[in-house]
Amino acid sequence: MKVVILCGGLGTRMREETEFRPKPMVEIGGRPILWHIMKSYAHYGFCDFVLCVGYKGQIIKEWFLNYEAWNSDFTLTLGEPGSVEFHGGHLETGWRVTVADTGFETMTGGRVKRVQRYVGDDDVFMVTYGDGLSDVNIGDLLAFHRRHGKLATVTATRPLSRFGVVDVDADQMVRTFREKPVADDWVNSGFFVFGRDFFDYLNEESILEREPLEALARDEEIMAYRHDGFWRPMDTYRETLLLNELWASGKAPWAVWER
Repeated sequence: MKVVILCGGLGTRMREETEFRPKPMVEIGGRPILWHIMKSYAHYGFCDFVLCVGYKGQIIKEWFLNYEAWNSDFTLTLGEPGSVEFHGGHLETGWRVTVADTGFETMTGGRVKRVQRYVGDDDVFMVTYGDGLSDVNIGDLLAFHRRHGKLATVTATRPLSRFGVVDVDADQMVRTFREKPVADDWVNSGFFVFGRDFFDYLNEESILEREPLEALARDEEIMAYRHDGFWRPMDTYRETLLLNELWASGKAPWAVWER
């Protein structure tokens, strides 16, 4: 089963990092956030990835082309191309990674449409964003999708508020302070599962979160998998620092694999 990861956006709200590299290559604990996302899927046995690259996509291509050399000991004979011998292995052995250039300014739905040929004949495929981390149980998510029989599943999460809340009564007396409470509303955190017929809802100009998902909702073909655990998008430099602090503490909730 293919896991499609959207890696092509400009990351304009994180210019401190994304001026020089694509957002999915911003590092958490010395590894790109993209690697952390892939490790999460691989933990549940999903190791066949399609990366939809765009802005500075050559950096992602180069990183994977050189992955063996950066993560293994090796021996080579200078002057003899192809003589490299890698020693031992790494924990990502067996991953299959397709890196597909889906255009510089292509919208999210258009990127998914452009990799249809790489999804192949699979009846179900998964899609997620290349800039968000979660401890969502991918196995349970897929089982939920297969049970309900609809065309699509979106993972819904109640995020933490960005701000503390002040409760004030009718006399303007402050009664309580609540530091960044969980919001009441559910939001789209990504981690989608789609049936193959979902491609019929897409064209190369589609914004995934708008027309295609709205059409699925009208057709009663999309269900929500509710996730009450950890989810954190990396939208700002401050969130990058927070995720790095969690990793350094050894208490990163998304690291469900053995570190």
